[in-house]
Amino acid sequence: MRIVAEHLSYTYNPKSPFETKALDDVSLTIEEGEFFGILGHTGSGKSTFVQHLNGLLRLPSSMKRYREKRKKEGECKTVLRVGDFDLASKKTDFRALRRSVGMVFQYPEYQLFAETVKDDVAFGLKNFSDKKLSADEIGRAVRDALAAVGLDYGEVANKSPFDLSGGQKRRAAIAGVIVTKPEVLILDEPAAGLDPLGKRELMELLHRLHKSWCKTVVIVSHDMDEIAENCTMSAVFAEGRVVFSLPPKELFKRHEELERLGLDIPLTAKLCRALGARGVNVDCDFTVEGFVRAVLALKEKGGRA
Repeated sequence: MRIVAEHLSYTYNPKSPFETKALDDVSLTIEEGEFFGILGHTGSGKSTFVQHLNGLLRLPSSMKRYREKRKKEGECKTVLRVGDFDLASKKTDFRALRRSVGMVFQYPEYQLFAETVKDDVAFGLKNFSDKKLSADEIGRAVRDALAAVGLDYGEVANKSPFDLSGGQKRRAAIAGVIVTKPEVLILDEPAAGLDPLGKRELMELLHRLHKSWCKTVVIVSHDMDEIAENCTMSAVFAEGRVVFSLPPKELFKRHEELERLGLDIPLTAKLCRALGARGVNVDCDFTVEGFVRAVLALKEKGGRA
């Protein structure tokens, strides 16, 4: 499912003393099949943007009571499409949209609420399905979702989700989102609070899902190494606007511009920069594997590009 946003703006608490413009004329395309990273400081608009993609935040034009207003001269039409879903239209089936576009919030384990793990995972399936499912169909879907996140159905299904370990809780919460087999999976700071091993295991899980039914994965993050290691494409938000939309390999070459925005760069980019200052030019994709490979290739050539 291709995601297209054009001239998207959003203001919290409009016409009040607390009015805050979160998105300011954002245009961004996320192609189907991407593992897409969205970067930016707190308050940059990145979370507000992704919440539009499954209708958690809706455009005024999609509301039943909305009346079309006459466009001012020079004013551009807002476009927001996810696959065949037109999120600017009143006719959009938002229930079907949310079945196809899964959203995992930061610290998703805090979203657990049911008496058992299987009931928690089944909740979204029951609410977003376009038909009444049998107990067997629900059971199979829950079993598949738990298996996909690396949890054993027989071991955890009848447990209280609050009796699981921290890592298991996060996996169970993700299972509750992917149980509908969404084509687009969006995660807001998915690795927040995890240790290095937990981060690696989570990213391995997301890549497995990306290779199966989640054709497009979008992660919101402030961790530059996470973006460099995992994403095929990235966008930087600042003050409600998209500043860059580039592959990580190209984005992290713009270290001076990123630093002016108050953003860091991956460790590998810092190493490349330090080596470049010494006359050793390392051209890599800023993943650890790519950096090591490039350095070894330079060593074989005598140490200098």
